[in-house]
Amino acid sequence: MNLGKLGVWYAADKLTPVQWRRFVQKVESLNYGTLWYSEALGFESMALGSFLLAQTKTICIGSSIANIYARDAYASRQGLHTLSAVSDNRFVLGLGVSHVPLVERVRGHTYTKPLATMRTYLEKLYSEADDGRTWPVVLAALGPRMLALSTELTRGAIPYNVTPEHTASAKSILGADKWLAVEQKVCLEESPSEARALARRELERYLGLPNYRQCWHNLGFSEADLDNGGSDRFIDAMVVWGNEDKIQRRLDEHFDAGATHVCIQPVHTPDDLDAAERTLEAFAPG
Repeated sequence: MNLGKLGVWYAADKLTPVQWRRFVQKVESLNYGTLWYSEALGFESMALGSFLLAQTKTICIGSSIANIYARDAYASRQGLHTLSAVSDNRFVLGLGVSHVPLVERVRGHTYTKPLATMRTYLEKLYSEADDGRTWPVVLAALGPRMLALSTELTRGAIPYNVTPEHTASAKSILGADKWLAVEQKVCLEESPSEARALARRELERYLGLPNYRQCWHNLGFSEADLDNGGSDRFIDAMVVWGNEDKIQRRLDEHFDAGATHVCIQPVHTPDDLDAAERTLEAFAPG
């Protein structure tokens, strides 16, 4: 399986099924290697993956992420094998431990120790399979121990809301042979005030989640950087905005740091699918 050098990340709940059909076909026509989608309220991960695969012919489709509290390991295994079989092996199963509020308040489960829980889940996923570690499974890994688990038991990692500095650190843990598929938010807007307003709107849903906050603290951001919508320094680190050259430099920084794949997430005026597509057109693989 070849993820391609560039991919696209987009939140499931931003589009209707009709819009998703248009969007995924546009992404495929632009020659991006992989489209990654979230598991958002209103969408089930495997079902949405099946729909997106059915609308396309060549592009890989990856869950980013399928919440391990949403289905047991056997269900994920069967989902992976089913979607791989019906799509000529174009599906990537991205797994994650999610976040306490989404697991406990939304799903009614008890959130347990992330590393041990994920290890047990993967062991059950691969139960009695000699080739399990070759399956297209990746982890939403931020910290060094989850990254190490990605190296040990999966094809690689899909870090989200990170910087090129994190990419370099992740690469040092994953090594040369693993996928390192990094998400980067981009905003084709040259007005600082407008770009940062769009970026703050995009990041609002993540700022209260402790897993991300801990990662950002580890990257050198203070509580003050993360409060009140985020400091300009933090916003500019998470969402690269400006002209095409400036944005391309940030993408290149991830590759220079060791990313094997960078997935672009367009940040734009809400409900403006045309704007998202214009952004992807600007950075489409040659």
